[in-house]
Amino acid sequence: MSTYTPFSSDGHRARWVRWDGSGDEELTLTWENEGWTASGIVTAERVQYVLRLSPAWHVRQFILFRDLPEPDLWLATDGAGRWGEMNGAHRLELDGCHDLSLDISPFTQTIPIRRLPLHVGHTADITTVTVDVETLEVRADHQRYTRAGERAWVFTHLETGEETAFEVDEHGLPLDQPGRFRRSL
Repeated sequence: MSTYTPFSSDGHRARWVRWDGSGDEELTLTWENEGWTASGIVTAERVQYVLRLSPAWHVRQFILFRDLPEPDLWLATDGAGRWGEMNGAHRLELDGCHDLSLDISPFTQTIPIRRLPLHVGHTADITTVTVDVETLEVRADHQRYTRAGERAWVFTHLETGEETAFEVDEHGLPLDQPGRFRRSL
């Protein structure tokens, strides 16, 4: 089961730098409206995102801003795996997804890590909503999370077989991912 330290209701900040130094992500996590709000700024892609999460780390809403003051993409879920756009359009191809993934953000790996009740040595295959921030393509993506140790995880992208091993801090936030990100705050 999750043995991670709860976040303070006063909020939390984290920062990751790309391994090659080409950009970073600044994350602010706050408790508001009976849930968590994660706000991230990713400099290399010049995007900002807002993820609204339940107290149990279920995604409620995802909002992406690129170059406009209005959202470029705004998705919501009913918590049971049914997704739609905020204009009311149901996204049938995303039904069954419970998490959201951005390849440009190490923070989004925290969502299944905190949500899944995995013991060391256990694995869960999940289907996530994956967003390409450049094209705004949204699709279902099959992933595997394996809890390799108290704070060690292996992420497997099931379509390619690519694996990434990484450790997390006391809150379940990823630390360094060699070749991808370095935690700097």
